[in-house]
Amino acid sequence: MEEPIFRSPHQQFRPFSTSAGITARCCSLPLQRVVTDFGADHAFGRVPYKLQEHYGIDLSVSSIRAITLHHAEQMHEQQEMADEPSNEAIRHQLIAEMDGSMIPIVTVDEEAVDKRKNKTLHWQEGRLCLAHAVGSTTIKFGAVFNGSVDQAGEQLLNCARLVGFGKESHLHGIGDGAVWLERQFSNQFGEQGSYLVDFFHVCEYLGSAANSCSPENPKAWAATQKDYLKSNEPQRVLENLKPYLEASDIKDEKAPVRACHRYLSNRIGQLDYKTAIDKGLPIGSGEIESAHRYIIQERVKLPGAWWKAANVEPMLILRVVRANKQWGGYWQNIRKAA
Repeated sequence: MEEPIFRSPHQQFRPFSTSAGITARCCSLPLQRVVTDFGADHAFGRVPYKLQEHYGIDLSVSSIRAITLHHAEQMHEQQEMADEPSNEAIRHQLIAEMDGSMIPIVTVDEEAVDKRKNKTLHWQEGRLCLAHAVGSTTIKFGAVFNGSVDQAGEQLLNCARLVGFGKESHLHGIGDGAVWLERQFSNQFGEQGSYLVDFFHVCEYLGSAANSCSPENPKAWAATQKDYLKSNEPQRVLENLKPYLEASDIKDEKAPVRACHRYLSNRIGQLDYKTAIDKGLPIGSGEIESAHRYIIQERVKLPGAWWKAANVEPMLILRVVRANKQWGGYWQNIRKAA
């Protein structure tokens, strides 16, 4: 006679829990995936209605927040540990962009009796980057919140490697003219990279100066200066600004010509628009600005939402994982580990 198979009381009375791999007061892995999916896109307070509508499941906001942030932190930790190899062939010409975005942060005095009345609100910069080969639809993103500008540069380099950056590659970088951006492109890519100031940021300076330089026809004046820039003649633009420079005793906020002259003078080596145009490369950073909207702002900058600093970077990584099409791989790894 075969010996009876031992069954624990839990296995005897909860066969479904055993087969599903869950315990009391826990959520199954498929449910955690659904919750994290909703939490990545919607304010936590809206997710219970989504769960009830689509799955008939009731779950508290606190549980939804805990599950989403747990997996966001797991993704963050895995990203820091992983050195993902590139499946892309080495590409000769790549495009990369990086920019910062201000995120609303709340600091709570944990020792206060009423924590609702002892909050400090401020804004802190998160940095987003992207890279892709020319003509390719494969884009890789990276994000940093609490990290330094050097860490943001490392994320940029990693994105470039993931889309095929190698020893024979050249990277065309674009940014809004911030000093730290140009330095990171230079530090990470050296002679294999070039950096261009976003043309439309330059146009904003020219537009502000145009009313002082040509009050009778500012649009035509600005259009002429833009043509000079596209022809790699920034010195002509500077010469055209000189006669209208404001006196030194006028404050900067009331001196648009001086601001434009200084902006261009400090970035002469970053205005090679003609070469980019001739090669069919972009001269504007609209791609990263759009990415800010659908990766960062769409979730982290919801109206009235303020974040604890510790939760921001994991949530950014959660959004980046989805944008990089690594979402399914994360859950497969979790299932294998389980």
